[in-house]
Amino acid sequence: MHDILEEGITIVEDLAKSREPLPSLEAIYLLTPTKESIQRMVDDFTIRRQYKCAHIFFTEACPDDLFKMLGKISSKYLKTCKEINIAFTPYESQVYTLDSPDTFFLYFNNANQGGLAVNLERIAEQIATICATLGEYPALRYRSDFDRNGELVQLVNQKLDKYKADDPSMGEGAEKARSQLIIIDRGFDAVTPLLHECTLQAMCHDLLGIENDIYRYETGGGESVDKEVLLDENDELWVENRHKHIAVVSHDVSKSMKKFSDAKGVKADSNSIKDLSMMIKKMPQFQKELNNISTHLHLAGECMKQYQQGVDKLCKVEQDLAMQVDAEGERVKDAMKLMVPLLIDPAVRQEDRLRLILLYILTKNGITDENLNKLLQHANIPMAEKESITNAGFLGLNITTDSGRKKVWVPTRKERANEQVYQSSRWVPVIKDIVEDACDDKLDAKHFPFLNGKPSSQAARAPTSARYGQWHKERGQQAAFRSGPRLIIFIVGGVTYSEMRVAYEVSKDKKPWEVVIGSDQIITPDQFVSNMRDLNKPRD
Repeated sequence: MHDILEEGITIVEDLAKSREPLPSLEAIYLLTPTKESIQRMVDDFTIRRQYKCAHIFFTEACPDDLFKMLGKISSKYLKTCKEINIAFTPYESQVYTLDSPDTFFLYFNNANQGGLAVNLERIAEQIATICATLGEYPALRYRSDFDRNGELVQLVNQKLDKYKADDPSMGEGAEKARSQLIIIDRGFDAVTPLLHECTLQAMCHDLLGIENDIYRYETGGGESVDKEVLLDENDELWVENRHKHIAVVSHDVSKSMKKFSDAKGVKADSNSIKDLSMMIKKMPQFQKELNNISTHLHLAGECMKQYQQGVDKLCKVEQDLAMQVDAEGERVKDAMKLMVPLLIDPAVRQEDRLRLILLYILTKNGITDENLNKLLQHANIPMAEKESITNAGFLGLNITTDSGRKKVWVPTRKERANEQVYQSSRWVPVIKDIVEDACDDKLDAKHFPFLNGKPSSQAARAPTSARYGQWHKERGQQAAFRSGPRLIIFIVGGVTYSEMRVAYEVSKDKKPWEVVIGSDQIITPDQFVSNMRDLNKPRD
């Protein structure tokens, strides 16, 4: 909001709400092209004179029938009309979300089919606007083991062809011809969303109850103050530390404090928040920088405190189950023996016990219904919670095996013996293997086929069209975009913070490739379990 006001915008209003007329001011309308939103905008200039004039920006392609509704407004009031292709939220520099949590419930449960067709059309359009915004006309691939992925990729292809027809320069260039969009369903890896992560961003979202990226904490001490801090890419310390292991973060933030105090000629105990408070009083001119360091000391400290109060034990067992070997490389022979102490420990949250049981079942490729009931009883979990586990079967996974096991393709995991890892972070998200293989042109073509066969070195050109006119996109704007190839990943059913981290890691290791990853929603482990719990419930 601050950035908008700095650009000279005096007021931001909700189109759906009653607003005071401001006939002396020009209005910028940012609209999703729906009948409801366009009708409200038309009413502003036909039923009443709400503003001096309108500058209209559609977040995506506006269908012809809706576009014609604008004809009801006198042309003297319409100063701008553009489609800006931003029907998504750019969460980070390499991460996006469609903000469509209903997609999970419609996509995976065949009983919830009422709104599926509309939802697929909608998210296909949203994915196409991501590609158009990036100036990409990528080759399309999808995980073929889940049938609905093929349906979605066809829709995305149709949407992309329309954008290409409007702007033939989209995706041009020898390097960009290598760009790919891969559509994957959440069932490809249900282990990653269950694990306790020990890198800062994933850890604090899992453990600290952060909502809308706002970290709330008390400063402590004699003059304790409640603070709210937004954790985003405007915070350099956050960007520097978000993908580091918590053990490294605590050390590095303390180092940042010492470096700052040395540079300003002030003696400080680099590990003391109390001492930092004294520094802020001594150097009020540097309050912003010192408050930032203080925030990250609190953040790292709170995560480490939770880790030492039981999360460490969960991490060890989860890693052993997921890897099927312990930290010494010995094969796990009795997984149940590992789990039982945590399942019967009243200090372990019910959500964490559910995560453990589901993780165990996945590593066994399913268990009998009788054994599942025994596990739930042993863990003192009510039978009402059973569906939080069994609903994972909707993702194509083997959960209960009384009717036999489905054939589930499990990719061979990469050996990463040369990579330095912490014992609490040995598991590598499956998406990393997929992304690396795609960059190296080694991705399994049977399970991740190209929609129209493997493309040649140059991208196919679609026919040109004047469908949208000159107002749709400024010509030549693609020149400012990067020239290297991109790998755009869309995970249906939620992307985790550890998978977001992978996009940055692979981009760093596989230059000139840039990996952009996203989903219909960003999920924490608790959100994943909650989604499972509600998957077979009726939707409004």
